[in-house]
Amino acid sequence: MKVNTKSKKVNKAWLNDHVNDTYVKLAQKEGYRARAAYKLKEIDETLGLIKPGHCVVDLGSTPGAWSQYARRKLSPSGAAAGELNGRIVALDILPMEPVEGVVFIQGDFREPQVLQKLEQTLSSDKGFVKVDVVISDMAPNLSGIESADAARITHLVELAVDFAQSHLKADGALLVKVFHGSSYSPLVKLFKDTFKVVKPIKPKASRPNSSETFLVGIGLKKNGKSVPEVV
Repeated sequence: MKVNTKSKKVNKAWLNDHVNDTYVKLAQKEGYRARAAYKLKEIDETLGLIKPGHCVVDLGSTPGAWSQYARRKLSPSGAAAGELNGRIVALDILPMEPVEGVVFIQGDFREPQVLQKLEQTLSSDKGFVKVDVVISDMAPNLSGIESADAARITHLVELAVDFAQSHLKADGALLVKVFHGSSYSPLVKLFKDTFKVVKPIKPKASRPNSSETFLVGIGLKKNGKSVPEVV
């Protein structure tokens, strides 16, 4: 049996970098499930997206680091448990360990019945609760085939934008993960067509050799879709 020595070296190098990563150590120290929490933290601190009293929807939430960060931002004392001034609904195709105060829905965001369940969760006795911020760390499994990967990335972002158009408050915000490549410019255009303010941002916690970056859209343009009431 042959062993791929190069692959073993690459994996060992990645593991070594991961273990010694500043944000990995910080996440362990501060109780976050993943270093990704610091990507959201930097973006939020730069743009002031999540505020007390907000309703936040976290798409592609597993393992829960972004929900953890949002939960602390909505806590009067910044705590990971206890009182919560606001509402967080998280969704992912994979299971997620509970985060106190966060409602989690497991399912595929691309399926209508899962989206309907999310809408029902956001409803109240007074009707539909509009969302202040949608945060999406959703990303497809990349195949390495650029055209196929670009199509998958575009589809997920388009779904997030469509959801935002239907469910965000007029001054709400959408944050999505994108990747530099053939899909990037069309997605920037989509955001500019949808939002009044568009900010591309690559936080320091995003690995330098990664093609990922983030797009933030703030304030829906008037051609956005109306928010349906959920009975």
